[in-house]
Amino acid sequence: MTPTPGVPEDEYQFPWIDELQEAVTELVDAGVLEEDDSAEQLDDDYVFYLTGASEDRLIAAANRLSILDQVPAGAFAITPSGERVDLGDV
Repeated sequence: MTPTPGVPEDEYQFPWIDELQEAVTELVDAGVLEEDDSAEQLDDDYVFYLTGASEDRLIAAANRLSILDQVPAGAFAITPSGERVDLGDV
């Protein structure tokens, strides 16, 4: 998990998680995809479970989410077949 640069130590270090959750909710509300489960921290990563669309559409949506302003570099998706797709340059 990467803290947001410039956030004072006494403040919540991961506002990008809230930004992502809000963006995912907007996509769900628009019918673009579904969120399969609650997002959670898993080891050193923060995981959003996205479903309800073709793999190509899910990767495209994940890529759009990964380039939001506060989202740290290094975002990736795992496809249903287990393939890792680095986001931000898809």
